Amino acid sequence: MKALVTGANGHIGCNLVRALAERGYEICATVRSLGDSRNAVLRAIPGVEIAELDVRDADRFRSLCENVDTLFHLAATYAYVTGDRTTDEDIVADSVAGAEAAVRAAARQVRKMVMTSSVVTLPMAKPGDPPATEADWRTDLTVPYFHAKTIAERRAWELADQYSVKLVTVLPGGTAGPGFTRRTPTTDLIEGIMLGTLRFGAPKGNFPYVDIRDVVSGHILAAERDVAGRFILCNDTFPTIRELTELMHGIDPSIPRSLWYLPDFLSPILPYLDQLNSRTLGSPRALTPEFVESIHGRLFSASNARAKAELGWSPQIPIRQSLGDTIEAIRAMRRAEGKKA
Repeated sequence: MKALVTGANGHIGCNLVRALAERGYEICATVRSLGDSRNAVLRAIPGVEIAELDVRDADRFRSLCENVDTLFHLAATYAYVTGDRTTDEDIVADSVAGAEAAVRAAARQVRKMVMTSSVVTLPMAKPGDPPATEADWRTDLTVPYFHAKTIAERRAWELADQYSVKLVTVLPGGTAGPGFTRRTPTTDLIEGIMLGTLRFGAPKGNFPYVDIRDVVSGHILAAERDVAGRFILCNDTFPTIRELTELMHGIDPSIPRSLWYLPDFLSPILPYLDQLNSRTLGSPRALTPEFVESIHGRLFSASNARAKAELGWSPQIPIRQSLGDTIEAIRAMRRAEGKKA
């Protein structure tokens, strides 16, 4: 069985490649640049071919898909704070172009395509609303990353129907756990909590947490089971941000927990507090005005019932274990950077 994995040096990508190799797959792992230092993780996995690919290059993409049984399309930019509108626009354009190229490359030569989408393609809920399912789609696209993931997946489904590609999309929550080679918005949140950014209060929101090992198993089940459609991969319940700080404080009492919830009237200034924390504590930037406005008064809420019923998937890694592993990985990264861990 041969698999092509795009975005292979990302958090999900490198862990998926390792798991596929352990299952005996022949793997071509694609990266944006062969000179990227993060590729060292892939080079350490025996038998993996590493290839350079700009996912917008349709001819190159199609050539790499020859004799491939399963295409795992993961390549995308996972970022909330970019610093400029041009980069935000590029995130959207690149996501859509990559999805289009992937489906066209898979057409008439790949048995199945598994595409990594996200729970951010689902609508958020007001307290008391039923959880979102795979039938639901986000309509608030003001956050560039939300916009990119939503329209890229919708475009993939349009083209999959047009080209008769057997497509499965998996919608993981905010993915944490070990084995990442660079920071993500998920690890940024956890690192910020470690540095004390929420010591004096947490916003009234929650986080759709899931561990990387459960996300990888969901991708493999989506490829190997005779299924199609969308599958939400998330934990059964989502902790509030304050509960997240409590869990981390329970793992390591030196990590400050939030003392209370911040009042709603402070929501508009959260991006500025985030910027202040970045300057004074050295924490990664995590919030933009668009992001805060988009989630204000709403919660992440999604059902994993379909993944359980049709994939036989369920989250196996307890959140406490996952957070502990993430904390250790962040500390190792900070030590390597010469920062206080």
